[in-house]
Amino acid sequence: MVQSMSEKELITITIDRYAELQRIKKSNGNQDNKELDYAIKLTVAKLSSLGVNVEDITL
Repeated sequence: MVQSMSEKELITITIDRYAELQRIKKSNGNQDNKELDYAIKLTVAKLSSLGVNVEDITL
């Protein structure tokens, strides 16, 4: 049985992921991490496509 996720649930999960990535980036300080930066860019793109303004939730 496959259950579909509502758009609100998808947005909530994606915001949670974005927050986790932001916390990791902040804890890394000035250390360069291209993979982390790319994951953040992808998450921002996903949130933007869902109509979420990430400026309001960026650390």
